[in-house]
Amino acid sequence: MGRLRRSRTHHAQRDVHRASRTRARTRDLDQIQMIDLDPKNRAKLEAQPLDFERPGLGQHYCVECAKYYETDTALKSHWKSKVHKRRLKELREPAYTIQESEFAAGLSTQGRQGTATAPQWEGAYSV
Repeated sequence: MGRLRRSRTHHAQRDVHRASRTRARTRDLDQIQMIDLDPKNRAKLEAQPLDFERPGLGQHYCVECAKYYETDTALKSHWKSKVHKRRLKELREPAYTIQESEFAAGLSTQGRQGTATAPQWEGAYSV
């Protein structure tokens, strides 16, 4: 009986872990840098209309971390926290561009030196 009991204790735990990986997904750093930190968008995010679906009615929002807070004191204590300061440090670095990501993946030819060139087909075949 001990072996049977032990095998049933982890029922559907894989699905719980899978759901928790995507549940608290926030905006990526490049989205925050290019969209949210724009002065017009930032003003809109900081002065949102009342929203009954969001924590704190959507009135206490940290733009850099893309999170809502229940009260103003919770938001102010968040601004003093390590998590917020770490996010500010990450946002100071420029976002990756598409060209940089392609170069890192090896898809771009920009900046490569000493690679083999394509063969010249003119005159390669003589009849």
